[in-house]
Amino acid sequence: QVQLTESGGGLVQRGDSLRVSCAASGITFSRYTMGWFRQAPGKEREFVASISSSHTSTYYADSVKGRFTISRDNTKNTVYLQMDSLKPEDTAAYYCAAKWGEHSIRLREYTYWGQGTQVTVSS
Repeated sequence: QVQLTESGGGLVQRGDSLRVSCAASGITFSRYTMGWFRQAPGKEREFVASISSSHTSTYYADSVKGRFTISRDNTKNTVYLQMDSLKPEDTAAYYCAAKWGEHSIRLREYTYWGQGTQVTVSS
C-alpha cells in the first residue's frame, strides 16, 4: 500500500534551520507532484510548497518564499523541505502529500498523505 512517512521535525529557536523529509513507498514516486502542507493548532491546513515530478517546477506560499526550499531525490523516493530563518509562526505539523499531474495548492487534489511531523519554533 502507499505510505508517506515524514521525519526530521523538532524544537528549534527563531532564526534556526531545519530540514524535514518524506519517504514514499507504494507509488511510482517519480511520476507524482509532491507537496508540503502545514497545520497549526486551531487553523486550517495550508499549502507550503510543491515540486513537479520532473524537478523543473517549484511553487511556494508567499509566507515561506525565500526562506524554504523544496527538493526531491527520485532515486531515494524522498522529498525534502529545507526551512531557514524559522519564525514562531512557522510552528505547525508539517505534512507531505502526493498528487498525479500538475501542481496545485488545493488540499483536496492530493491523493496520498503522510501522518505529519511537528515543527516548533520558540521565540
